[in-house]
Amino acid sequence: MSRKEQIDQVATSLFRSRGFAATTMRDLALELGIEAGSLYSHIKSKEDILQRVCFKMADAFVAAFEQVQNKAVPASEKLQLAVAAHVRVLTQNPEAAGVFLNEWKHLSEPTLSKFSQMRHRYEEGFREIVREGIANGEFRVTDEKFVVLTLLSSLNWLHTWYKPEGKMNPDQIADYLSNLLLNGLLNTELHAQNA
Repeated sequence: MSRKEQIDQVATSLFRSRGFAATTMRDLALELGIEAGSLYSHIKSKEDILQRVCFKMADAFVAAFEQVQNKAVPASEKLQLAVAAHVRVLTQNPEAAGVFLNEWKHLSEPTLSKFSQMRHRYEEGFREIVREGIANGEFRVTDEKFVVLTLLSSLNWLHTWYKPEGKMNPDQIADYLSNLLLNGLLNTELHAQNA
């Protein structure tokens, strides 16, 4: 592991446990066992690390989703595969997932806008699958935005409770969650107005 990767790993852990705003360069240096001034020979700033963590996770989510998006399968199966892909990315690095999901708001412009656009495109990919399922009669819902926000909100809590040594592995979690969430889409007629 390179020094920069080590710094990113330690910073990710601190950002997740303390929050980005509450983590100082001094905290990071202390955790690494080096002088605060020498950190700057490896990184530009604390936000530089946050950017790397957030965009690395965003790229992982997008890459996993793209493998699912163009499959010639029914929308229900495609959504199940997308949920599984999302779970796998979240569980590969729960600490980075926590930073990605909770600390991105500390990015400054123009990085914040670029990151927000990536998040929006990712969510839009899920909406396209749900719209497809509504159009072909697979899903008995009328508001794909509400469905996707509920779906992603449910999935994105995973980083707070997932433990690699827990009872369920990522594939089992993905199966359980996708079955739970898809049953609502397939069997219930829902009308959401406020999303």
